[in-house]
Amino acid sequence: MGGGSSGRGSAVVWLASALLLLFTSPAYGGPEKPRMSAQTRACIGCHSIYTPGIVYDWRSGRHSRTTPEEALKSPVLQRRVSAKSIPEDLSRYVVGCYECHSRNPEKHKDNFDHMGFRINVIVTPEDCKTCHPVEVKEYAGSKKALAIGNLLDNPVYHTLVDSVTGLKRIKDGEITSEKPSEKTLQETCLGCHGTKIEVRGLKKVSTEMGEIMVPDLTNWPNQGVGRQNPDGSLGACTSCHPRHGFSIEVARKPYTCAQCHLEPDTPAWNVYKESKHGNIYLSASSKWRFDAVPWTVGKDFTAPTCAVCHSSLLVSPEGRVIAQRTHDFGSRLWVRLFGLIYSHPQPRSGDTTIIKNKDGLPLPTTFTGEYASEYLIDEAEQEERLKSMKAICNACHSSDWTNGHFGKLENTIRETNEMTLAATELMLQAWQRGIEDRTNPFDEPLEKMWIKQWLFYSNSIRYASAMTGAPDYAAFKLGWWELAENLQRMKDMIELKSRCTGASPDR
Repeated sequence: MGGGSSGRGSAVVWLASALLLLFTSPAYGGPEKPRMSAQTRACIGCHSIYTPGIVYDWRSGRHSRTTPEEALKSPVLQRRVSAKSIPEDLSRYVVGCYECHSRNPEKHKDNFDHMGFRINVIVTPEDCKTCHPVEVKEYAGSKKALAIGNLLDNPVYHTLVDSVTGLKRIKDGEITSEKPSEKTLQETCLGCHGTKIEVRGLKKVSTEMGEIMVPDLTNWPNQGVGRQNPDGSLGACTSCHPRHGFSIEVARKPYTCAQCHLEPDTPAWNVYKESKHGNIYLSASSKWRFDAVPWTVGKDFTAPTCAVCHSSLLVSPEGRVIAQRTHDFGSRLWVRLFGLIYSHPQPRSGDTTIIKNKDGLPLPTTFTGEYASEYLIDEAEQEERLKSMKAICNACHSSDWTNGHFGKLENTIRETNEMTLAATELMLQAWQRGIEDRTNPFDEPLEKMWIKQWLFYSNSIRYASAMTGAPDYAAFKLGWWELAENLQRMKDMIELKSRCTGASPDR
């Protein structure tokens, strides 16, 4: 276990642990089962005094009430762990502080001596894999787990990030731009995508118990979906299952997805609230069973949430499996609504940095909309995924209703792509004529209008269509109105700049 704690700290730990052991014993009316390990008892002994919110949050969750050994005895469809076996030193105890914060110490650069125990600051997917290996494997291959690299290792996307978030100043009457600082990125793009957390050594911090030494972490705190952890793993399970209760109810509610999926670029939550499904959720969800596994259509819930369509294990009232659980949230999707620059079939790999279009750019389409098909799922895979999504819809709707819905979505994707193409043709014309400088395709006024065409307006319309009706977002609020007006403004600006600069169509 090691030493290194102060005499005062050791005394507090011993006293708190002794009291906890005494008052949770059967002789004092405390619970006999499930059992906590001695190490977790020691943790709780102190943390119930100094960080009681963490302790009570943990006590509210399933981890504090169930041992892995008991979890493995559940019927397969009701099982919440995917491991076939659990290490013996863990299986007989509830999943407590020590069980999570002590895993794989040899991999954790954030491991340190804390009150006589070797503790990791950050619990990572590699640690959760002890009990949830299938979930971790699925997530590891997803776009979410690879979110930092997909954004910052793609020079086109990275340039867009720098253009949006870089610090702007006025110098000699001109606007200058600096690259965004790490802290700025941490609070903007990387707040959702995740940060890279490294250990710079140890630092001294003051607590109510006195001064203690803890790892000095960069870019912390952050719970972005693609967080790069000190043990080398990617992702943060706490993005959706917030610590320390790790509630499946929280993960299944759309508020969780709404942390990142908001207007103007990914308006899923805004659209959902306006949709018929969102109306039912906001009106009736207080009666739903969000913690049921599996999740029974019509019995546990009566309208889909994000989790219903993207991840949850769904069954019919008779127990027939409608959709298998997945933690690769794009694996049921045949098309990528979020267009950069056009909507297109889903990528084959979660690592989108490998994509190259025929022009050599790291984009899934050319500027004129031609797919980089080698890197995208083929028509057979698209059809299979669409079939699986229709099966979810058909649990409540007729096949005619479902087919009509997806037929409208297909039309919306085609038409919004055509409107994006019209704007891109104007942008290409402006670059060719020297009206705008193509060195950075995202920093000038006309270029920013072009970005809005595909990043805001086309995306908004597609999300509104996909999520069964949010007509205001499809029509007026970031929808067709803006799409058409923005195109006209782009054309007018090109003509005005042409007259002012004398730019020739042949230039």
